[in-house]
Amino acid sequence: MKIGIYGQFYHENSEIYIQMLLDALQKRAAEVVIEENFLGIINQNQDITKNFSALSTFTELDSSFDLFFSIGGDGTILKAVTFVGDLGIPIVGINTGRLGFLATIQKEEMTESLNQILEGEYSISERSLLTVETFPKSSEIQPLNFALNEVAVNRRNTTSMIKVETLVNDKYLTSYWSDGLIVATPTGSTGYSLSCGGPVIAPDANNMVLTPIAPHNLNARPLVIPDSSTISLKVSGRENTFLVSMDSRIATLANETEIIIKKAPFTIKLLQLHDDSFIKTLRKKLLWGEDKRN
Repeated sequence: MKIGIYGQFYHENSEIYIQMLLDALQKRAAEVVIEENFLGIINQNQDITKNFSALSTFTELDSSFDLFFSIGGDGTILKAVTFVGDLGIPIVGINTGRLGFLATIQKEEMTESLNQILEGEYSISERSLLTVETFPKSSEIQPLNFALNEVAVNRRNTTSMIKVETLVNDKYLTSYWSDGLIVATPTGSTGYSLSCGGPVIAPDANNMVLTPIAPHNLNARPLVIPDSSTISLKVSGRENTFLVSMDSRIATLANETEIIIKKAPFTIKLLQLHDDSFIKTLRKKLLWGEDKRN
């Protein structure tokens, strides 16, 4: 079994769980390959008792990997997606952060969950992504022009709102006067979109949602559309540029640049333990329907 490992080491005491993971994989005689920068961070940490300098490293993945472990929070998983791309390698998120909505393993259940995974006791949750194309083309967008959670346009260097002219399947929808607009996948519906009033969408639903950010139109509400749709955006405002984000990656574009957003032709595979589900995570992590009468 060939295992890739990636992390950012931002979280307190995460060295404990890194040590546990590496020890468990080495006991199973797995071939472990660690992202180059992350291995350097591991070996500099005095709380990790072993030196793992002899382990192989990667800067890019290939299809020979069986699993890819992401150690950190949801942001780390989103960055892990940029390594995996269209290779189809299942991602195992180990949550050493706070909420960890996308994570497979919670740090409190590390040993038991790792054993289940290494015994093959898991399922795969396929997650859709969005791709972005711009006219004229932008070097800041390529080649990582995809997002697992959302694509968003935002105002830049101004407190003034922007206008986001929005077309769906070449039909004019509206122009949002707002701080920006989010186009989210079902996976992203529990993130930025949710904080702006968007609905929660089950990850296996074939939809995407358009959620305005602080709209000045009182009748502007989130809109759920089929994920077979093509969305076209044009932004204008008092500044000459605006921001477009793809999960955690941000690019600056000139006003009137046309942005085309579609469902990606590939999916991301998130590993899921048998006793877990989206419904269970929703109830546990977001306290869904929390009511003392229940």
